[in-house]
Amino acid sequence: MDFITGEILYVDKPLEWTSFDVVKRLRGVLLHRLHRKKMKVGHAGTLDPLATGVMIVVTGRATKQIETLQAGVKEYVATIKLGATTPSFDLETEIDATYPTSHITRELIEQKLPLFVGRIEQVPPSFSACKVDGKRAYNMARKGHDVQLKPKVLVIDTIELVDFDADEMTLTLRIVCSKGTYIRALARDIGQALDSGGHLTALRRTRVGDVGIADCLTIEQAAELIRTTDIELPDEEKDLDKKD
Repeated sequence: MDFITGEILYVDKPLEWTSFDVVKRLRGVLLHRLHRKKMKVGHAGTLDPLATGVMIVVTGRATKQIETLQAGVKEYVATIKLGATTPSFDLETEIDATYPTSHITRELIEQKLPLFVGRIEQVPPSFSACKVDGKRAYNMARKGHDVQLKPKVLVIDTIELVDFDADEMTLTLRIVCSKGTYIRALARDIGQALDSGGHLTALRRTRVGDVGIADCLTIEQAAELIRTTDIELPDEEKDLDKKD
């Protein structure tokens, strides 16, 4: 493998890791293996810390492909808790309001979901990486500031109701959508459409473009691959690698 010229790794991001944590971990292993102090390593598409699943990591000159790679269609499996909201629209923050749910049925959910299929406008969460006056929205939101974000146009190809637990008032959805879709915001909007509230309790990205979970390595598998695979090195670095 030639990590300097550029390689693409498919990783299953663990729960509670940031996307930066994944890049930092694999960059560290690469730098040690290649005896370098610097190297370009990036990722194609951020995943929230409370989400898991497909993450594309790129090295070297392959970082130039990031825009193309992250433009691929995304697929998620999301679990939404109805009847309550949180400021972040997920479990990062505590419940701030509760709503009635006795009127919610599977039939009502199936009636409302098509409203979110196709070309739609979505207001991103305040707890997001969107910028307001040059500042990250999540930094402002965490300090208690009122963050106003403009709606963004996106495309949702499919929303499939996988499961609805009427006792727990949770629903599981399979969602196929374009780049830039906030599933947390979708949880908020679906809750509102059901005349209730909603927040995300679990999220797994199962596909980016043609890359699925089955194509992904764990973090440790990716690190071990870097440590043990044959690596193409510039001539001046080959002797150093032999001494490692």
